[in-house]
Formats: sequence, C-alpha cells, structure tokens
Amino acid sequence: MTKDVIALTPRMPDAWSVLAGLLSGGPDKLVDITGEGAVVQLCDARGRPLVAVEAPMLVQVPGEAARLFGAVEPPVPFWWTEARATTGVAEAERLAGTFAARIAALTGGTAWPPEAALSVAVVPSDRVGVAPAPAAAQPAVDVLTDKVAVVIMDRPVVAMTAWLSDAFRAAAASERGIQIVTPAVSTLTPAVRDALPGPPSRWVVRDERDGYYDGRSGAVLRWQDGMFATVAHPDATEDDPRTPVAASFREFADTGERQLTVSFRTVHPADDRLVLGGALETVWRELTGEAPAGWATAEPANLPWSPSRLTDVAHARSPEPSWFVVVGSPTRPGVAAVRVTRTKAGVEEDVTLAFGYGAHEEAPLDALPRLAEALATRHPLRSMLAQLRKARRDLAVPARFEGPGVPLAFVLGAEEVRAMPGDLARRTPLPVQPVALGPKARPALYYPFPGDPSDLSGWGDFERLVRHLKGG
Repeated sequence: MTKDVIALTPRMPDAWSVLAGLLSGGPDKLVDITGEGAVVQLCDARGRPLVAVEAPMLVQVPGEAARLFGAVEPPVPFWWTEARATTGVAEAERLAGTFAARIAALTGGTAWPPEAALSVAVVPSDRVGVAPAPAAAQPAVDVLTDKVAVVIMDRPVVAMTAWLSDAFRAAAASERGIQIVTPAVSTLTPAVRDALPGPPSRWVVRDERDGYYDGRSGAVLRWQDGMFATVAHPDATEDDPRTPVAASFREFADTGERQLTVSFRTVHPADDRLVLGGALETVWRELTGEAPAGWATAEPANLPWSPSRLTDVAHARSPEPSWFVVVGSPTRPGVAAVRVTRTKAGVEEDVTLAFGYGAHEEAPLDALPRLAEALATRHPLRSMLAQLRKARRDLAVPARFEGPGVPLAFVLGAEEVRAMPGDLARRTPLPVQPVALGPKARPALYYPFPGDPSDLSGWGDFERLVRHLKGG
C-alpha cells in the first residue's frame, strides 16, 4: 500500500473536516502535534506515530500536481494536504488513505492515489535502532542507522517536498548520509537529484534483476554494514575498484527529446534596494517569451512568481543561505534551482535552470548570445554555462543512463574579464575566439562551442579554456 497520500481540494479543510478525517481512523487513535504546530500526527496507544499530516498548502501555480504525480488538479487556487504513513505498517497506510479520502469528500476535492493497494518495500533491519531527535522528528525518515537516514518513497516523482528537505537537513546535522529508496519506475525532480551529496548518500532503486542499484550511476548495491553500498566487481583491484552496473540502468533509448540547461552566477552589492530574481526572469523571458509561473522554498511551487517576495524571504533568512525552486507554465516545462548566499563580495545568486523539448521541437539556441548579453549588461553576471543534453522533455530524472550535456557557450562577466591580466581572456587556444558583449571599455566575453549532443569533444575544448583562463 502507498505511504504518501494527497488531498487536492477547492477550499481549505477547516478544523472540523480535519477532525472528522482524523476520527475516521477510529476513536482509539491518539493525536499529537509536532513541527511547531505544522504537522499533526496520529499515534497508537503506545505513542508511536502512524500517520503524519502536514498543514494544508494553498497552490496558486497551475500544473504542479500534474508535474509531481500526474494528477488532474482543480483550477488554481486549490489546497494541497499531504499525509505520510509509517512505512510497512498496513494499518497506518490504510489510515492515511482513509484520512485523505475523507478530507476530499468533505471539501469537494480528490485524493491521490485513487487506489491504496500498492506494494510496500521492506528495508533490511540489521543494525537499525530507534531514531533519536532530530531525525525521529522528521516524518520522511523511515530507517535510521549510525551511518544513514533511509527514506522509502513509492511516489511516481520524488520531489523536494518540505518533509524531504527537512530530512536532508536532519541527516546533515547528524553527520549521516541520506538514501532515498524508490521503485524503478519512479523519477526524481532535478532539485532532488542536485541536492543529493556523494556517498553514502544515494538514490537506491529496487530492481527485479539486480536487487538494488544506484539510480545516478547504475552501480549495483547491497545492504551491508548499516547502509546501501556498492558491490565489488569480481575483477576489481585496489587500483581499479570497479563495480557491476545494473542491466536496467543501461537500457537507454534516444527518443529525440532534449534539455537546454543554463547555469549562471551573479553577485549583487548588499543594500536595501536589492531585488533578487531579475537575472533569472531575464533568461526565462529570452528563452520562452514569458516570465516564470511560480516559486517556493520547496516543491510543489505554490506561489505566483514575485521577485520582491522571494527577496523578502531571502532577506529574512540572511545570513543563512536560502534555496528556492522556480517553475514555468505547463506548456513549456521549465524548472530552476536558486541558491542565495551572503558572502564578503555581496549577495550571490547561483542559478541552474532547465527547459525540456520534444523530438519535433527546436531548442532556441539562437537566443543564447542575446540572453548572455542581457545578463552581462543588465545584471552583475560573473559567469554562465549553457549545455544541451539528450534527456526527457518533462525534466524528470529516470533511473536510467542519460548522457551528459555538451557545452554550447561559456560567458565570463565583465568584472571577471577585467580582473585577468593582459589579453588572457581574449586570446585563447580555441579555434573560435570569444565575442565581446556590452560596452567596449568593459566587455563580457562569450565563448561559443559546437554543441552537438552526440559529440562530447566539446568538453575537451571547455577544459582547455578553463585551464587557459586559470593561467595553466
């Protein structure tokens, strides 16, 4: 049975409807409050959590329910109420499903998934103990060892929800890795893929042929010494520590779909007039003809796009860094991750955004010089890299091999060019010399690459360029 259930409703579940949903599990269920009042837990007589219910969220961005689990959603705005059942406890899973169905019935909405009879994974339990705070306080953590926090998900798309984001923070605070276990049919959002650090943190995929494998590298995994770890290849040596690669991971088919990704960094003076998000909106408009649709501090992105409100959140959290997800309209799949950091140089924005294109759609590669010049002249750009890769139009990350991107263009901001000695930035070992952007006295430089997604030789040129710019 499912461990996550979601109610989508046209109006907010009020206190009476929530209470009715809780009591639908039976009068023997106890209610507890956690997460500073944002999470309600249903517990058994011994106080063990069975179901955790997060406070309802108002979603004002169309397409998020479809993007994250393929649901037919009500017209925006609508309310998103999410519950997570304790893994492997049939009673908890039935209770979560009953709760969501009851909420939906009382408020005229729908519950996902429409059926609750889904299989439940069982993680080996050797060396597993009771989760102490803070990890035990995270509804997403299913198994805790002295090395990793394990999160078991049966969702079609694993997103960076508030719960999962809390689990990432709790694992990091306790100096553990985080391992996300999913079926082979599940995908990750780019936000989750990019947030996963290196081993022992992993995306663990259940597989009929090989048991478990790493969804990002394909390495076959086994539960050993309190975590999922790689299996040594029979021919592995100390100098060549190879690991077997799952057969399912190698099953790649080129569908003709592509992703255009743009990563850039800006550094702003830290003053009260600063408004963040302008550079991101500039790139979005150049590539799609419209502004982003929504943003949030977790997925789903539930707030209409507003640079001023995003700035307010980042300012309130400073000097701590802030992370945001930004999405586009359903007609053009687009997702961006924005990290805002206060440094000695000022306020830095690190942005990575991707747009998906079908086999018969042309990515707007001719817009890259134009958007690069807009960033260089209207925003404090430090650097930018654009890539094209063979990957899904919907931007979901599958547990299959997807080839790396190839560089299309690299841009060095005017301040970075000015800081380099002589003509180092202008005279490079590449066959094509850079194009100056902006004022002649203080130009940024645009370095083009061939950009054929079937030819990875462009990375060799990119590495040569970087070595040259570093004075190597």
